[in-house]
Amino acid sequence: METLIALAAGALLIALGTRLIHRLNAQHDARVAAYPFSDPFPALSRPAGHSHHKSTGQASNRRLTATWP
Repeated sequence: METLIALAAGALLIALGTRLIHRLNAQHDARVAAYPFSDPFPALSRPAGHSHHKSTGQASNRRLTATWP
């Protein structure tokens, strides 16, 4: 009898966990659908007259090698 109760409790917990995960996925999908990812971030746009910083070119002078490090 105790084994049957333990199996029923385990099955109930699995069902509740499955339902919770399903609801969280649906909520996440709704948030993703509501947010326009194609728009640029406002923090990334710069006011007029402010340009990007120029790189020193050190990264472009490096050669890639097939050895570690």
